[in-house]
Amino acid sequence: MDDVRLDKYLWAVRIFKTRSDAAEAIRTNRVTVGGATCKPSREVRIGDVIAVKRMPVVYQYKVLNLVTSRQPAKNVPAYCLNITPQEELDKLDAPRETIFVFRDRGTGRPTKKERRELDSLMDNMLYEEE
Repeated sequence: MDDVRLDKYLWAVRIFKTRSDAAEAIRTNRVTVGGATCKPSREVRIGDVIAVKRMPVVYQYKVLNLVTSRQPAKNVPAYCLNITPQEELDKLDAPRETIFVFRDRGTGRPTKKERRELDSLMDNMLYEEE
């Protein structure tokens, strides 16, 4: 076996649950091979580096061996190697910034004046971040 279709390979090594999910991700440019966008029918070869964008992380995999049938999870390391940089994986642990304004129970919806104050507070926070 010299080469395998990209969508079939991604499905076989369990990066995507179905082959159609893999093909859709490739068509929407969330998968690149060697830094270049491609089609689902692109042939994968040993040594290729595949990047898969799953927000907020861009995972990278190196092709070790070719396979056409779906593999059990314990066999996947024989066919592909996860080479995702640690700084990308750290994005998964980053706290999500949320702003919660405390209001006493039973006070109802904010008045027009309170809404303007909240909006100006939010604007100030956005300008500080930039």
